Amino acid sequence: MDYKPTTQCVWFRTDLRIADNPALSAALANQEPTIALYVVSEAQWKKHHKSSIQIDLIKRRLLELEKELQEINVPLIIVSCPWFKNTSEQLTMLCNDLDITHLFANKEYEADELARDADVRSQLTNIESHFYNAKCAVTVGKIINKTQKPYKVFTPFKKAWRAYFYQHFPTIEKVIPSVPLSEQQLNTLTPYLDSKFTSSMNNESKVWPVSNTAILKKMRLFCREKSQDYHDQRDYPAINGTSQISPYLAIGALSAKQCILSLHLEANNQLSQGQEIWLDELIWREFYTHLLYFFPSLSKNHAFLDFEKHIQWNNKQDQFEQWCNGETGYPIVDAAMKQLNTTGWMHNRLRMITASFLVKDLHIDWRWGEQYFMSTLIDGDFASNNGGWQWCASVGCDSSPYFRIFNPTTQSERFDNNGVFIKYWLPNLTALLGKQLHQPSVKPLLKPDNYVDPIVDHSVQRLKTLELYKQAKIQDVAS
Repeated sequence: MDYKPTTQCVWFRTDLRIADNPALSAALANQEPTIALYVVSEAQWKKHHKSSIQIDLIKRRLLELEKELQEINVPLIIVSCPWFKNTSEQLTMLCNDLDITHLFANKEYEADELARDADVRSQLTNIESHFYNAKCAVTVGKIINKTQKPYKVFTPFKKAWRAYFYQHFPTIEKVIPSVPLSEQQLNTLTPYLDSKFTSSMNNESKVWPVSNTAILKKMRLFCREKSQDYHDQRDYPAINGTSQISPYLAIGALSAKQCILSLHLEANNQLSQGQEIWLDELIWREFYTHLLYFFPSLSKNHAFLDFEKHIQWNNKQDQFEQWCNGETGYPIVDAAMKQLNTTGWMHNRLRMITASFLVKDLHIDWRWGEQYFMSTLIDGDFASNNGGWQWCASVGCDSSPYFRIFNPTTQSERFDNNGVFIKYWLPNLTALLGKQLHQPSVKPLLKPDNYVDPIVDHSVQRLKTLELYKQAKIQDVAS
């Protein structure tokens, strides 16, 4: 009987990288012929509000990943499976066709993804499946308190996270090339190699480089040259003071561990104030993923705090569309939404301002905003986006108190005082100066005809918000 070599499959998902990829490293360590797989699930993506610009980024990154994997003797095949529920059937056929005996993948923590993976494990009974942690620098589920419960407040989580991380200070394993596939295996694989994407690439993400070299260069440049000033510059949208690597973290082209180790390397393990604050932002991402793991209801449109179900949202469709289109009459909000709709990216300070405005000025359900951001952002990450929206709506874990209500005009004056950002995205306001730029309605005769009046009065809406939340909390106690 002829020897039939084992074929391993590494199933890539939100981990589109070779370095710091535990599933890939585990497979390569076996020194058996290995193939890589990516499953395109466009119908499921649409249901999950994945943006077209992020899908384009994923596809462009996959083409680069294919080249990078070829260098370590791992061919990449891309198959289409519209819905997660059909993935196990698709993988069963693939494993049978290609004589795959071992499946390696990194875990995803959203509800539908967990259900998909559970189904795959139950259906692929003749295949050994191995799942690893790759999204977080500290394995999800490891950070718990002394009573073995998950942390619900960020500061103690951060303290515990830092203690664990530095105690187990991780390294990134060197990638070992795979044993090449045999001629027989390559012949069997050939029909799959021609399959790429069911829909064309529109290249709308082209301003974001996708080669591993370019991504690492961008991240390391920030760590070396800008991270020291992060605490001073991060809140000003007219300044290029943030890392802008979030799209790569979202699709897994870059890992949090890579970022953190690079930061320490550039700082010679002596982090400055700005670098410490940037590290905190990475830990916030980990916090929200840990919450998703421990509280799966967060994946199912539920707020963390129960009182939220008693909030009587306004949900006026016309006002929601005005918010989406950047036509609220508040320049900082409108400029931010123009940036989002044009580029697929928005400065973090502006995400908080626009989210607060939707929820606490327009009294529209935070889920509407959460979904719109996911459908538009190039860096949409469910855990971070959901956590951020619940924080702004004061209904999440360790969220902003409900009486903290951003005044969009004050925020505008503080973080874009000279209007550099506003004027870039709203050129019709270029002639306005000082307070009128931030509040054009102050002097109606000077306001450009092509700029809208405020759709609500912030001072009035603020009082309504306080009453709205107060009543919801009263009803929650009574129920």
